[in-house]
Amino acid sequence: MAAEPDLQAEHYAAALEEQVRQLELRVRQAEERRRALLHIMGDLNESNSKLGEQRKAMLHILGDYEEDRSRLARQTERLDNSRRALLHILQDSHTSNLRLGDSRKAMIHIMGDLRETTQEMERREHELRDKQEQLVQAGKLATLGELTTGVAHELNNPLNNIGLYLGNVIDQVELGQVDQERIVRDLQSAQEQVRKASEIISHLRTFGRVATVSVEPVDVNEVIERSLSFMYEQLRLRQIEVKLDLRAAPAIVSGNPIQIEQIFINLLTNARDALAESEPKRVEITSLRDEELIRVTFRDTGPGIQEGLEQRIFDPFFTTKEVGAGTGLGLSITYGIVRDHGGNIFVESASGEGACFVLELPAGSADEQGAALA
Repeated sequence: MAAEPDLQAEHYAAALEEQVRQLELRVRQAEERRRALLHIMGDLNESNSKLGEQRKAMLHILGDYEEDRSRLARQTERLDNSRRALLHILQDSHTSNLRLGDSRKAMIHIMGDLRETTQEMERREHELRDKQEQLVQAGKLATLGELTTGVAHELNNPLNNIGLYLGNVIDQVELGQVDQERIVRDLQSAQEQVRKASEIISHLRTFGRVATVSVEPVDVNEVIERSLSFMYEQLRLRQIEVKLDLRAAPAIVSGNPIQIEQIFINLLTNARDALAESEPKRVEITSLRDEELIRVTFRDTGPGIQEGLEQRIFDPFFTTKEVGAGTGLGLSITYGIVRDHGGNIFVESASGEGACFVLELPAGSADEQGAALA
């Protein structure tokens, strides 16, 4: 029984110790709060002194404010009026912003459509350029096809001459009558004929190939003479007389020599066909310099152009010839090439009085003139 009171005493002692610890903890917390309160009181005293100074400054400000109040009242009225006006302006601005927003959206849509349209136009322009080049090449091939007979005859002459000269040499060798000077002379003549045949073939190859897009100084008179040599047999077989009057010397333009030659061959071919049933058969070609232009005219003694067709003759596939007698591309291709070279072509004609095609090309610069003459 004596052990039970001891346990209770220990329990009470432990509880008492716990209470003492709690009391000490509270004392420490109270001390910390006291110190914090003293710090706060110090801050409050400092703030009170500052507030006192600020109160004095505020009283001074209030005095100034009282003086400004009447002035501010008047300004307030004006500001109120301005505010009302500003509200109206803001309302109008809001409405304008809404309209601008709609306009911006529409503009973005239009710009998108414009970009797509531009890309499509560039693509179509590229396709058109490719087709135009193909059309020009087709026109050249068609012209070569028409000239095949004359060119074959023109090649036949030098080939026959070569055979004749070589036959003479072989006969001398076989008969033992070797005349060295005569043999050399015949072989040189045969070599000259070979050169002529090579020039004809080279001319055909040059004219028939696809022309590269290159620009250089070109003497129009030289191209006219080269075109005539190309067409010579065709015109001779049809007993067509050609008169040249090349006054512009030199007649330098900036362009592509093969394309310019195609212009003249197309005009000569057109004159050749126009003179099929005409008398006399004559083509007059002139060139002269007119200010900053090189002007070339092709005049024939054919039946001329019917009234009203002066512009239509340059349309693609338009022809006055019978079916199968022409493609209708020659003058159209000629017109396109002239325009690409910055020039102009038109026809002066009266029915029954022959046709006169006038070609105008910009004259080359002084540097191009010098380069052509160098």
